[in-house]
Amino acid sequence: MRVFYEGVRSDPVIWPMYPADDLEGAIQRLSLFLQQYWGGPGTYSERRGHPRLRMRHNPFRVTPEARDRWLLHMRTAVDSLDLAPLDDATLWAYLDRAAHAMVNALD
Repeated sequence: MRVFYEGVRSDPVIWPMYPADDLEGAIQRLSLFLQQYWGGPGTYSERRGHPRLRMRHNPFRVTPEARDRWLLHMRTAVDSLDLAPLDDATLWAYLDRAAHAMVNALD
């Protein structure tokens, strides 16, 4: 996750959507969410309730440009994991679908 957030930190479009004063919290929340989504412990839901991704992202203007930048930084992070091809494709398919679903503004 840290590779992803390194890219986010340098991105003028999506960085303002992140809590600069709680980046460690953001890293932990995303990590816990992904662990739970892929069958790990339910710690994310225990701490934060149902993920409700669209609702949690609704306060932010998630444009197609923001989505594409998020995907760019996430692609870099996923590539750094050196996953097996099937694992990479499975993870990427989910992340791509999720990113597209978060778009809530078209300009």
